[in-house]
Amino acid sequence: MYIATWNSIRKNIIPTWFQDAKFGIYTHWGIYSVPACGPNGTWYPYNMYREGTPQYEYHVKNYGHPSKFGYKDFIPMFTGEKFDPDEWAELFKKAGAKFAGPVGEHHDGFSMWDSKINEWNATKMGPKRDVVGELERAIRKQSMKFMVALHHAENWWFFPHWKKEYDTSDPRYTGLYGPFHNLECAEKMSEIKGKGIEEEWHLQDKPSKEFLDKWLAKIYEVIDKYQPDMLWFDSGLNYVQEHYRREFLAYYYNKAEEWGKEVVVTYKWHHLVPGAGVVDLELRRFNELTYHIWITDSTVDDGCGWGYLKDAKYKTATELIHYLIDNVSKNGLLLLNVGPKPNGEIPEEAREVLLEIGKWLEVNGEAIYGTTPWMIYGEGPTKMAKSGMFSEDEKVQYTGKDIRFTVKDDTLYAICLGWPGEEVTIKSIAEKFYESEIKSIKMLGVDETLWWKMTKDGLKIKTPIKKPCDHAYVFKIERKYPF
Repeated sequence: MYIATWNSIRKNIIPTWFQDAKFGIYTHWGIYSVPACGPNGTWYPYNMYREGTPQYEYHVKNYGHPSKFGYKDFIPMFTGEKFDPDEWAELFKKAGAKFAGPVGEHHDGFSMWDSKINEWNATKMGPKRDVVGELERAIRKQSMKFMVALHHAENWWFFPHWKKEYDTSDPRYTGLYGPFHNLECAEKMSEIKGKGIEEEWHLQDKPSKEFLDKWLAKIYEVIDKYQPDMLWFDSGLNYVQEHYRREFLAYYYNKAEEWGKEVVVTYKWHHLVPGAGVVDLELRRFNELTYHIWITDSTVDDGCGWGYLKDAKYKTATELIHYLIDNVSKNGLLLLNVGPKPNGEIPEEAREVLLEIGKWLEVNGEAIYGTTPWMIYGEGPTKMAKSGMFSEDEKVQYTGKDIRFTVKDDTLYAICLGWPGEEVTIKSIAEKFYESEIKSIKMLGVDETLWWKMTKDGLKIKTPIKKPCDHAYVFKIERKYPF
């Protein structure tokens, strides 16, 4: 029995299924998918009301001034007529994901489930379907764990209630745009125009009891209706009064015991105490092997579009596979976002990348799933950022001489982030292995034992004549007791 104290909540253990899964997929699909304008599609509702932003200019040009066409007016255009939850789940399964799920509610205040708490929801409006519920059934049918991402704490400050000309100040729409506050700060807001979102946050009042009670009630509703295996929280958790954070954690962990399930919560930065959940880095990853497990969320498009964008460019499968491998070698996981179109279709470019990742994992998944990090994460000539973590802005081009390690029982996997050529030399193994402990060496996807030799420079391995796959190549080094 958990109580709402950090001492009690920290007793929850990170599930084995989560530690073994390594790779998950989630979807940012909502009203913001209709305008589909970047740079960050999910922030369109924020920027469309703020002059001087590219999304404001786009909105005025394509839909009219926001005083005439507000965010709520996109809802009838968010039809979802081609939404097929089984098709999504099958694709995620083929991509190699072990857990998957939707964003249940983003900052925009629109719930994607059949909610009794929030009248602004996808069952009553837009698609008129219980998106979370339908995906929960489809994803579990594919034997994946089910997750829900919740960003709704940011709804408190997301819309400008002080701008009288906009529908965001109309009391009929507070269920979507959030309860009114900071109505006197229009002048101050105009002074910081263009100086950054963070300065605007600091002018906001702390969330009211009314808002926090509704925030908590939405979480309880998702937990009770869908029994998610994983809850993912965005950085807005930092604005939620601490007692409310402890309340939902204790409730969720107690429900999991009642269900006989192991569940996990992820969070940003230091918004929960260490041990209360798993930290998520968002578009960042650690530069070294860590003592604690972590996860990062990235997106399949090249940038941070998150929701569907009409002009999106996409990352390559190679880039994302290397991202996954590097994370796993350092005690991390990867959660990859896909942004479906407003009609419910997953863009073909995203589909192709996901299937290519799945194709690689079909051959090499044993070096990823169910593994642990080794004593070092890897070796190679490519230099990383000097800080403790680095972001996706710091592009990394790996070579066949960049190697990452994972381990399972008595098998070490040495993963080359590129084709190593006719022969590879792995220096770290010579430093840590006895020659007599190597039982055999193969490359995953190739049915032959490879020639190898231990030298003072490292373990030399001859590669197969034919490549078994693309993107990255795994040497499976089976070991035995050396004496």
